[in-house]
Amino acid sequence: MTGVSLALASALFYGVADVWGGLLSRRADFRAVALLGQAGGLVCAVFAALFVAATGLHAADLGWGAMSGVGTGLAMVFLYRGIGQGDVSVVVPVSAVGGVALPVAAGVVFLGDRPSAAAWAGIAVVLPALWLVSRSRSDEHGRVRAAILNGLLAGCGIGIQYLALAQAGDEAGLWPVAAGRVAAVLTIAPLMWSAERRLPSGTIWWWSALNGGLAAAALVFYLLATREQLVVIAVVLSSLYPVVPVLLGVTALRERLSAAQSSGLAGAGVAVVLLSLAP
Repeated sequence: MTGVSLALASALFYGVADVWGGLLSRRADFRAVALLGQAGGLVCAVFAALFVAATGLHAADLGWGAMSGVGTGLAMVFLYRGIGQGDVSVVVPVSAVGGVALPVAAGVVFLGDRPSAAAWAGIAVVLPALWLVSRSRSDEHGRVRAAILNGLLAGCGIGIQYLALAQAGDEAGLWPVAAGRVAAVLTIAPLMWSAERRLPSGTIWWWSALNGGLAAAALVFYLLATREQLVVIAVVLSSLYPVVPVLLGVTALRERLSAAQSSGLAGAGVAVVLLSLAP
């Protein structure tokens, strides 16, 4: 698979995991769903890593993976906190755009990435596209500042997740992804210390763990994409995951798109074409 295909596969898996996680969070405490998801992702990541050669694994690679996992944990905490407060229309688009902007800026300034003109055009298109496609039909009022703060912090976590994982060496195999799941579990676990927040039982336990496996697979695809493509391009394409819930809503639930969402989907398609043309 090419770098573009791997990054788009990452977006697809992350988008499905987001939808699945949102549905599960309606039936159980989102903290429990998040924790079990990361635990399930750890099992899947370790299993996958056993079948991928790691000819030059170093402590630094695991460290970058762990930092990525901390970003994952923080992103989920603030994203779900904002969603839980009913600020979806603010938190999700802010986090999506922030999760792209931070790695792109860092990649250009600190990592020496030099996207082509077509890639820059794709990046310019994808930022407003993500904002538009993530906006819900109704805008909630009240606590706007708190919603923006939650979205920005979640976006920073997403950016750290992508940027840190991309620094792991090519010879490290998939072990950085596994290290990240350990760090994510340790980041989220303190939220479960309260006696009122207990792990769910029954099928939700297993579905949450399986959903975490999908999210771990998304990071595997992303990590492989960074080895075939510039980090900034891999980040932008992988960050198109908000498109997936919208498309699922239209096809499976027969929801109607708003004008803003339609424009966002069109922009996302243009961005994919431009980034695919980038050398």
